[in-house]
Formats: sequence, structure tokens, C-alpha cells
Amino acid sequence: MKSLPDSQGDAAPVVTPARHGLGSTFVLALGTFAVGTDAFIMSAFLPAMADDLSVTPAMASQSVTAFALAYALLAPVVTSLTAIMPRRKLLVLALIFLGLANIGSALAPTLGILIAIRIAAAAAAAAYTPSAGAVAAAIVHPHLRARALAVIIGGLATATALGVPLGRIASTALNWRASLALVGIVSFIAALGVLAAMPKLPGNVPVTLRQRLAVLARPGVMIVLPLTVIGMAACYLPYAFTVQVLDSLLIPSTSIMLMLLCYGFGAVVGSCASGWATDRLGPNAVLITVYSLMAGTLGGLARLSDVPSASMYTGVAVLMACWGASSWSQTPAQQHRLIASAPQDAALAVAFNSSGIYLGISIGTAIGSHAIGIGTSTALWYGCALALAALFYMLVTTALRSTTSGSAEDTHKPMQP
Repeated sequence: MKSLPDSQGDAAPVVTPARHGLGSTFVLALGTFAVGTDAFIMSAFLPAMADDLSVTPAMASQSVTAFALAYALLAPVVTSLTAIMPRRKLLVLALIFLGLANIGSALAPTLGILIAIRIAAAAAAAAYTPSAGAVAAAIVHPHLRARALAVIIGGLATATALGVPLGRIASTALNWRASLALVGIVSFIAALGVLAAMPKLPGNVPVTLRQRLAVLARPGVMIVLPLTVIGMAACYLPYAFTVQVLDSLLIPSTSIMLMLLCYGFGAVVGSCASGWATDRLGPNAVLITVYSLMAGTLGGLARLSDVPSASMYTGVAVLMACWGASSWSQTPAQQHRLIASAPQDAALAVAFNSSGIYLGISIGTAIGSHAIGIGTSTALWYGCALALAALFYMLVTTALRSTTSGSAEDTHKPMQP
């Protein structure tokens, strides 16, 4: 056995002579599907949950913000505390605790208790997702790494394609509490799948939190990582309020699930296409395209929200798919850039990118809870503005890095181990 770095800078043990294809990563993606469903399902029933808890939708969205912010802050700490734990045991236990936290969320009598339990759920998610991504990238052939990362992120994207719409069905047919309970059941099923399919992998050499945080001092990482935060804040600023957005676009309540499916379909396609394109064209071209599409999509939805018409049903469906695609195609390319920026700390850089994702979601949701009080079009315009900021940041920092260092990320060659 030889050890390779895991998602927080440890060594994820992998048998190096036997590299695997992408098929070996799909069982791990089942777990990220459970995590993603848990993280994003609130958007499917936020108004109903707010009514049941006797709060406004903006107040209820604090549960989304709390989950995302807790994930971002706890990921390095949780992984430090679990460094020596065998990898399969860690992944299975994280999913079990995630399931229990969702059952607890379903039983929460008040918003305060719900937020506290959501923070516990975030800790479980923070233990699972970065480690799953690092293990997936380590066990495949080197030329498949970006696609392996895309498969893991695809589990999260598929959660928006299937998990969130199914949550909508459950909350409509039963209630929002039933939806969260079902997420708990999915988490338990994912734990059984990982337990059955993953080989036993020993734990890692302990690394202190201070050593983990040291990677943030690397200039390349500090230039690339903020883009993750800005980009995710942009696309998720209006996401928690998707139902209200669709209502403002005069989409019938019976068609909201179909629109969520359009978003999810775009998310899956975008995630997979990004991994493929990043391996062949390089991450810069992918990200420039992504943020241009995101700005156009959110701006288009905002314009339609300003002058709603029942005749624009098809246009809204297309824009929802583009919204999902632009949201989920950022991550594989960004992970590739971060690994190229700090190849000696590659897995740790990926882990901080995961934290950056959820930090961006928490910031975007917090801004969105303010903007939605003004109007749904305001939230969408804010998201469009942040997407343009992400595009501007991408162009400026790419030009700066190419003139000062000619970094590895600017090549179109597959990432080397």
C-alpha cells in the first residue's frame, strides 16, 4: 500500500499498481447524491416550511445559510479530527450521522432547533464529500482525474436533478418533514452501498490544522480560490428562493417540479461536460464560458420576471437548464486550476475549494434573503451582477498569472500526478 494525499492534506491510501476506471467512483457519487439532496432540498419547500415554523421565507433561509457556512468552516476541523480513521469507516459513519441529522431535522419543532441540527448535518457532510473526492481522484488513471472529480460533483448535481424534485413531490403529497426524513433514508442506503463496495483503506498520518491552513498562504491558491466563492455566491443567491422565482414568472404550481427537473438536467449535463472539456481544452476556456452563460441566464430570468407572461413557459425551462449547467460546471475546472496551482498540496487545495463552494453558497443565500424582500427580480439581478464580477475576476487574474508565471493551468494537457 502507498499513501496519496486526501482532501485535507493527509494521505489517502491507494494501491498504486492498480489504477481504476471511472466505474469505481460511482459508489462514492451515491454518497454525494445524499449530501447534495440534503444541502439543496430546502429550495423545494422553503415557503411551506416557513409557514409551518411561523417564520418568513427569508428567516427560514437561515437554515440554508447555517448549513453552508458550517460546512465551510468545519471541513478543515472535522478532517483534522478524523485523519487517522480508516477511509471506508469514515465515509460510512459520515453518511450514518447525516441520516440521523436529517431525521432530527424532520422532527425539529422550531427554527432555532432546526438550524442547530442543520449545523450537525453540515459537519457530517464536511467529513464525507472532500474525502470522497480525494479518494476518487487518487484511484483512477491520471488522465481521468478531472472526470473522476466531475463524477463526484455529478452526485451533487444529480441531487438537484432528482433529489430536489422528489423532495418537492414528497412535500406536496405529505409535508416538508417527510421530505427530510426521506433524505435520511437515502443517506442510510448510501452508507450501505459504500460499506459493500469500497475496499478497506487504512487511515492517514495526522496533520495539524495549522499545517493544513498553511496551503492558503500559497500565492496561486489565494488567487484562484476566491473565484469559487464569488461564482457559487452568484448562482446560489436566488436558488433558495426558486419557488418564489418561478411564481413570479407565472409558472403554474403544477409545473414547478418540471422546472426543477430542467435545472437538475442542466446541472448533470454541465458537470459532466465540464470535466470532459477541462481535460481537453483547459479550465480557463471552460470558466470564461461558464460565467458568461451564468450572467446571461440570471439576467434573462430577471428580465422575464420584470415583465412576466404565461406564454414564456418554454423560455423559462431553457433558462432553468442553463442556470443548472452554469452552476455545476464551475467546480471541475476550478479544482483543476487549484491542483495546478499547488501540485504538492493538490488534495488539500481541493478540500479548500469544497469549503469555498459552501462559503459562497452561504454568502449568496444571505444576500438573497435580503434581496428577495425587495423582489424576485432584484435577487436575480444581484446574481447576474455577481456572475459578471466572477467573469471579470477570472479574466483579470488569468491575465496576471499568464504574464507573471505561465502557470500549468494554462496548458491543455491532462493533469500529471
